Order: sequence, then C-alpha cells, then structure tokens
Amino acid sequence: MNQASVDLTSFVEKMGGERALRVEETLGAGFVRLRVAEAERRQAKHDIRCVEDIVIELLRNARDAGAQTIFVATAREGNERSIVMLDDGGGIPPELWRRIFDARVTSKLETVHMDRWGVHGRGMALYSIRENTLEARVAASILQGGSAISVLADVERLPERSDQSSWPKLVVDDDGEPVIGRGPHNIYRTCSEFALEERGRCTVFVGSPAEMVATMRHRVRPSSDTRNLLDKRLDEIPVLERFSVASDARELVEASEGCALTLSTRTAQRIIAGQVAPVKSVLAHLGVQEDAAGRRPVNLARDQRGLRLSEADRQAFLGEMERAFEELAERYYLRLSREPRLRVSGTRLTVTFDYEGED
Repeated sequence: MNQASVDLTSFVEKMGGERALRVEETLGAGFVRLRVAEAERRQAKHDIRCVEDIVIELLRNARDAGAQTIFVATAREGNERSIVMLDDGGGIPPELWRRIFDARVTSKLETVHMDRWGVHGRGMALYSIRENTLEARVAASILQGGSAISVLADVERLPERSDQSSWPKLVVDDDGEPVIGRGPHNIYRTCSEFALEERGRCTVFVGSPAEMVATMRHRVRPSSDTRNLLDKRLDEIPVLERFSVASDARELVEASEGCALTLSTRTAQRIIAGQVAPVKSVLAHLGVQEDAAGRRPVNLARDQRGLRLSEADRQAFLGEMERAFEELAERYYLRLSREPRLRVSGTRLTVTFDYEGED
C-alpha cells in the first residue's frame, strides 16, 4: 500500500470518527439525530451573534448573582475587543471557575429568570460566550465578594456595531416612561437599556479599563473588615475594593492585572494623582435620577386605585400576548425589540409591543 492510500485511509477514518462524535443516530435520507454536545454547540453559535450579546449576558449574570454595582471595562485593539465585567455579587468558588463555562451549569436550580431579553437560567449563557470568543474566564472572584469575568472576542468572527463611541438618547414613551431612543445598538446602548430596566436594583458604569479603575477607586470604599485587615492577600479582598486599598501605582497595577485589566504604571500614577476622572453611572449620564435607597419596590400597578396584578399573573398574561404577536410578526416580518410591557391604569390594561422590521 503506497503512502497516498495510507493517507486516504487515515482521512476517512478520521472523518468517520468526527461524525461519530457529532451524530447519535443515522435515520436515513440524510437525516440524523445529533448528540447533545453537538446540538448545544450549534445553539451556542446562534445565542451569541455579536459583541453586544456578550455584554447583556454578562450583565444579566451579574444581576442574578445579586450584584448591586457593576463595572463594564471595555477596549478594542486591532480586531480584538476585550470586556471585563466586575461586580459586587455573590462570587464564584475557585473550584467552579472553569466549570461555569460548561453547558447546562447554573446556580438557578429552582428558578428561571424571565426578563425583556428572554429566559435566563438555562446554564447556556457563559457556555455560548466561550464558544464564540477567543477567551472567556473568571479573572478574580471571592465568595460574597464579587467577581471579575474577562472575555476577549475577535470582531471579525463575532461582529460589533461600527459606532462604539455614541451614547443613546433618552426619550419618553406614550406612557410617560423614560426609554432609550434611536441610535446605534452598541455597547453603550446595551448598558443603558439594562441600567434603565434594572433601575433601583443595579447601578452600572461603563468605560475604558483606566476609567473603570479610577471610578472603582473613587466610589468603592473599603469595608471595615478590609480596613482592619490590610495584611490580607489581594485575592482575599472583595474584588471592587482592591483598587481603593492600593497605596501606590505598583499595587494598583497589581490589583488591575489580577482582574484582567491592562494598566500601565504611568496610567496608574495618573489615577492615584487624580488626573483620570471617575465616570458617571450610566443612568446619571443619561440624565436619570438614581434611586438613593438603592432599591425600588416592584410597581405591579402604577395607579393604586386600579387593578393589582400578582407578578405571576402579570408574566403569564404577557407571555400569552407575546405568543399572539408571533403570528402577526411572522406574517409581516417583524421582531420584538424588547419584551412586551403591561400598564395598569384605572380600569384599563395597556400592552405595548416595541418592534422592528427585518433588515
């Protein structure tokens, strides 16, 4: 047998082996039943279709981890977009830092969160991010002390909006509610929509790594436990507090690198000297008043004299309305741009659908 025959045989065997890894059963006439892992991989490619999808999934993860303050540090160099999401949520134990990026791994065994972006809690968001990017990892985390999750994306493989410098404008809808108006669907818009939706629950900041380090150093004060135990190792200090306890540029660079934030010594010196200004929160930038209490009650019916719906009934009703809309959407090539909203006013129920046509 000559070399060409051996190579061809090896190639056929290899292809057969790869097919076996992807196919559970061949049904005939070109039909197959995929293995679970292959089906998950294909779904993951669909779940994350742009850089902005990564941002919203990381924001939702931070919110579901109990975060009240979230910092989104992002930068682009060449074709690579870096995103680091830092929060003060519940944190991730070290033994799970890698496992949380596996398919179907979730902390929401008994609950699934439905919000305007769909279902959250399937254990597929971080897996989908990893499958679509160059790197996705937990850079830092401490139980009950927050996390820093780092993602590096190739924007030629996973596109992003071309305009990443424009902020959206805030407008008022027919119900008198502030909403995000027209503009590029970029990272700023994604953060703005999330911050507005979670107003009173999560405060969001977004900017360059240097801006986020300066803002965390300015806004996040070390707790009494941290102040009394400054001899702790850096990885024992809550993630967001590490920047304010740094006493010099070297320590600030060390804290930044430990959270996957690239910071030069010169930039660190400028931050410590107050030459890099902290940024406003996303809502403050939009001109929306922050809730000083840090929380707001869920308003089941804005007009207290009208009907009061339970959250379960409200979600069930909106689900039925969304399913009814799907038939119309298919006929006229529409898609929802946000989750339907229900307003209760006196003796009136108003359901609002925001949609956009197919490109």
